[in-house]
Amino acid sequence: MNMMIVDTREPYEYERGHVEGAINVSPAEFLSGALPVAFEGVPKDTPIMMYCQTGHRANMCSMVLYKFGYADITNGTNAARVRQLLGYQDVVTPVV
Repeated sequence: MNMMIVDTREPYEYERGHVEGAINVSPAEFLSGALPVAFEGVPKDTPIMMYCQTGHRANMCSMVLYKFGYADITNGTNAARVRQLLGYQDVVTPVV
């Protein structure tokens, strides 16, 4: 089963640079009260790695996913830590 990597920063932050393969789901989408569209059809046992800048938004968004029945969620804290956890060799330089 493939891991889903979710960048929980704002779209403008995501555009400046993100982990390869990560999708962007903003905090507003998680706080809307509904399951974010990006998770429709995603099996509840899918491993999900969440991150932001400091881990705070990722943690908050993880709590929302737990509420919807997702259980295999890891807070990777930030992009550098996620790359390290996933064993990525090349670090993506942010676009400024």
